[in-house]
Amino acid sequence: MANRQITQAPENHLRLSWHDTQMMATLSPQTVMDYFCRKSNPFYDHMCNNETIRMQRLGVEHLHNMLGMEYILLHVAEPILYVIRKQHRHNPSEATPIADYYIIGGTVYKAPDLANVINARILNTVVNLQSAFEEASSYARYHPNKGYTWDFSSNKVLSDKKSDKKDSNAAKDDNSGTLFQKQRVDMLLAELLRKFPPPIPPMLQNFQQPLQAGQLPAAAGTDGSTGSNPTDIHATGPLDIATESIDMKPPPEKKTK
Repeated sequence: MANRQITQAPENHLRLSWHDTQMMATLSPQTVMDYFCRKSNPFYDHMCNNETIRMQRLGVEHLHNMLGMEYILLHVAEPILYVIRKQHRHNPSEATPIADYYIIGGTVYKAPDLANVINARILNTVVNLQSAFEEASSYARYHPNKGYTWDFSSNKVLSDKKSDKKDSNAAKDDNSGTLFQKQRVDMLLAELLRKFPPPIPPMLQNFQQPLQAGQLPAAAGTDGSTGSNPTDIHATGPLDIATESIDMKPPPEKKTK
């Protein structure tokens, strides 16, 4: 008696598989249809046209002249893969596919349709995203003063990466420049400020005009009149730009011993 194996409940054919140990070693393109049409195969419909021609001892070529459900050998990749299609024949030249079954190493499986493939991929994506969000939320910490922060101390890999990043940033800060380089830059900026002073605002240009001997600039009062009080004068000469004198000498050279 043939040995059969059912892995899951028969109501879901995508979780179902079948094989016959007595005929697995003799599979070929000529015998694979007889192997699939065994009565113990849960994927095989006994009301199909294949069962009718088997009872009448007719050839497979008579299936084209019959109407109804039938199984045909669709693809062969010897010695391991065979694909069988279940279809409904309307006339000798027209048939509607219903399902595909593939035989790998003697074990029969049902091929999933496009809807099942898309649903499985979407479910797998949602599960991975949910696990990622749960893991990320486990590292979040909240403090009334600081707000939300991240704490990766429980994860050794992330904490090691964070410490390595801090060490690299500290090394960059230490090598940002020597004292001589920083002073040299300040000296160049001071020289550029002397050669190209900033423009004087228009409101201070009146104080830059030369005054005649014995005259003082008039200051406008609140009522539109001009006063001659010298204490109301805020500036009487050009704007001075103070620059800091910086030593331009290079650092002393090291003496050879």
